[in-house]
Amino acid sequence: MADRSQELLSKHVERILDALPEGVFISDASGTSLRVNRMYEQLTGLTQAQLQGKNVRCLVEEGVFDHILNPEIVRTGRPATHVQQLKDGKKLVLTGFPVFDSRGDLCLVVTFARDITLLVQLQDQVTGQCKLIDQINDQLAYITNEGNKVREPVCASPVMREVVSLLRRFAATDATVLILGETGAGKDVFARFTHGLSERRDKILLKVDCGGISETLTESELFGYMPGAFTGASSKGKAGYFEIADGSTIFLDEVGELPLSMQTRLLRVLQDGEIMRVGASSPRKVDVRIIAATNRNLAESVEAGTFRRDLYYRLNVATVRIPPLRERCEDVRLLAEHFLEHYMAKYHKVMAFMDVTLDMMAAYAWPGNVRELQNLVHSLVITLTGPLISPRDLPAQISGVSNDASRYSEEVLSARRPLREIMAEMERDFLLKAIEVHGSVQRVAELFQVNRSTIFRKLQGSRDPQ
Repeated sequence: MADRSQELLSKHVERILDALPEGVFISDASGTSLRVNRMYEQLTGLTQAQLQGKNVRCLVEEGVFDHILNPEIVRTGRPATHVQQLKDGKKLVLTGFPVFDSRGDLCLVVTFARDITLLVQLQDQVTGQCKLIDQINDQLAYITNEGNKVREPVCASPVMREVVSLLRRFAATDATVLILGETGAGKDVFARFTHGLSERRDKILLKVDCGGISETLTESELFGYMPGAFTGASSKGKAGYFEIADGSTIFLDEVGELPLSMQTRLLRVLQDGEIMRVGASSPRKVDVRIIAATNRNLAESVEAGTFRRDLYYRLNVATVRIPPLRERCEDVRLLAEHFLEHYMAKYHKVMAFMDVTLDMMAAYAWPGNVRELQNLVHSLVITLTGPLISPRDLPAQISGVSNDASRYSEEVLSARRPLREIMAEMERDFLLKAIEVHGSVQRVAELFQVNRSTIFRKLQGSRDPQ
């Protein structure tokens, strides 16, 4: 019976090998290939005919694959495992076992092969995702730390010092803060300053541009939506800004731009601390402090019927007005030098304003407020090469002088302007050139025997009394 069973196994050994779910590669002690099964052929694309009789070392030299187990197992007489890469890039994990004859000598090496290409790809993807998550976490930590740093607003004027003092008092409470001011006055800077001093400073301030959201999306963006709430909605639903900012502060920039329908929803948040997702049947509680800002006159908007009166009263609890830059000229110098320092560090440059340049900038009305000043300094840093920023480098609307050196010829000859105006402009040009050459207004005043204040008045286009 035993002989018959042995005969049966010997007769069908090839079919048994082909039935195995793993690739099988059999070689002798010298490394000569003897037999591979059907699964090995499928995994590698190499047939029994191609491999039989070939030495595994030659297969490596030919680049068929990059690693073999046979020599290691023959040398050690122990099983071994290794990853093998084929010519087409496919990766196999090999597990080899020694086979000994009746005398105890190693006669065969049987290697099992499994395809791990997909597994390696998934592992690489997971590794990449882990790195990405680490990067995002690092960035969030950096943003959080940067956002939590309380930066004192740059100001020197008494009116702005009073604003800063007022916001410090507001920050210590959890009251809704309303910041009024013209476009570009820096309302977001003061909103972040207030949040940075509050009890919620450990969480990121979430800024929402109320004027930058499509009216059709405002409700779902602010309050979120339930799964399948409308056509195109995510099957998982989505949290709105108020849910995301739960426990922290939400900054509603240009709150005066909110449509009336959203003003009603915002009023509910202020009154009850509740939001309702689009498509939801029950409200959700949120703990959010609101800082709102607008360049509109909300009292006039209330009278015009474009802003809810009850919402206005809810917002108008702790209100502060940021004066435009033209009303606080003392701040222009500090702000200009602050922005210059920032952009010099960014672009690795060394520059400085001449005193007369800062004087002319301080006398300008700045219709675009702090944003206009910041953009000007940014432009000066990236366009100028010299270390000193002179009045000639300023735009004509600030310096009062055109940069066209040949502008006089046509005007002088055609007498389109009074001679007094033409001479005054030529005098300004001369003084500007002298300042550039000698480096300071004081030096020019000494050389040309004129008061420093007179030079500055002439640069601004004023005339001495006749």
